[in-house]
Amino acid sequence: MASTLRKIAMAVLAPAMAIGATVGLASAPASAAVWSSCDQYGNTNLNGYTLYNNIWGSGAGSQCIWANSGTNWGVNANHPNTGGIKSYPNSKKVINKSITSLGSLSSSYNVSVPSSGAYNTSYDIWDTDYDYEIMLWVNKTGAVGPLGTSQGNVTLGGHTWTVYKGTNGANEVFSFVRTSNSSSGTVNILPILKWIKDTKGWFGNETIGDVQFGFEITSSNGGLDFAANNLTVSSS
Repeated sequence: MASTLRKIAMAVLAPAMAIGATVGLASAPASAAVWSSCDQYGNTNLNGYTLYNNIWGSGAGSQCIWANSGTNWGVNANHPNTGGIKSYPNSKKVINKSITSLGSLSSSYNVSVPSSGAYNTSYDIWDTDYDYEIMLWVNKTGAVGPLGTSQGNVTLGGHTWTVYKGTNGANEVFSFVRTSNSSSGTVNILPILKWIKDTKGWFGNETIGDVQFGFEITSSNGGLDFAANNLTVSSS
């Protein structure tokens, strides 16, 4: 689900104070990564991508992020089995092009995710003014669901989605939830944006700022591992 708190968290450029005494207790991967952090908003830039640990929700436990590159990274998260999103560790690619000026916008993903817990694996796409949020859920597990009301199914960008339209009070949210879980694939993002703009008329010629991809974690009690084995975003 969308949150202005997450948006604020994304903008933090220096690590913030850890949540309580538990943040920082999760372990990084056994193999040495080029970067890791257990800070609440730990972040770095690698290969044109910005990585964020991004523990933003209330009642969070511990979480550490690691990265071998901008396109190969993961987290170990131990969040309690309670409701509410605890974190959205992610990698971000900045686009800064209007929809009509984009010739292409696509992404390929390959992830390893646990069979337990409550989370979704999703793209989080924002316009530069943060008026609109477009989420693309490629898989989900446990008691999680998108904001808003169902608008039916649509096949776009190489996948079939159930579309939800809603608001969190600060911005409009359009969520595309894949009708079956996927751990790898390619999403052609531009036709999705054009469908929202041209077919539905839900927004105009917005300038797309961030394309984020990560794991929106509600619970991962006992410590669970999430990995983006390969994640690339390309545009022209």
